[in-house]
Amino acid sequence: MKNYSSFLYSIIVATLFLSSCGDDEKPGIDTEYPEIVVTESSFPLQCSVLERGSTVQFRASFKDNVELGGFSLDIHHNFDHHTHSTEVNDCGLDPVKTPVDPMLFIQTYTIPSGLKAYEGTAEIEIPEDIDPGDYHFMIRVTDQEGWQTIQGLSIKIE
Repeated sequence: MKNYSSFLYSIIVATLFLSSCGDDEKPGIDTEYPEIVVTESSFPLQCSVLERGSTVQFRASFKDNVELGGFSLDIHHNFDHHTHSTEVNDCGLDPVKTPVDPMLFIQTYTIPSGLKAYEGTAEIEIPEDIDPGDYHFMIRVTDQEGWQTIQGLSIKIE
């Protein structure tokens, strides 16, 4: 009888152990990254040229399976030819140079609550007195759970 109880106990423990293994995701938890949808009507696109002293209109679409959170834009120089591993090609880089007065733009934007899709827009002034050359235009979108997607574009400012 003692062997039978020990055997039964082992089976119960093994069953509990095996049933606890598996997918750790809980139902209803968002584990999908939001999307940045770049189309022909988006701006800027890879290799776009922006003019100093002008105002440009950023446009891109964002999507999420549950709810979007916000987006941010970051324009910074690429005079040292660094990469963010999101650009598809390099657009023909200028020679490496030391920045004197480069443009730096970092701005966060909110997306209204409850949306799964949103057309992001922003008006951005390109100062006239900045260094021309190679820049990165980084787009980040987050969802309400905090998942983030980043897309980097190589642009030029002339």
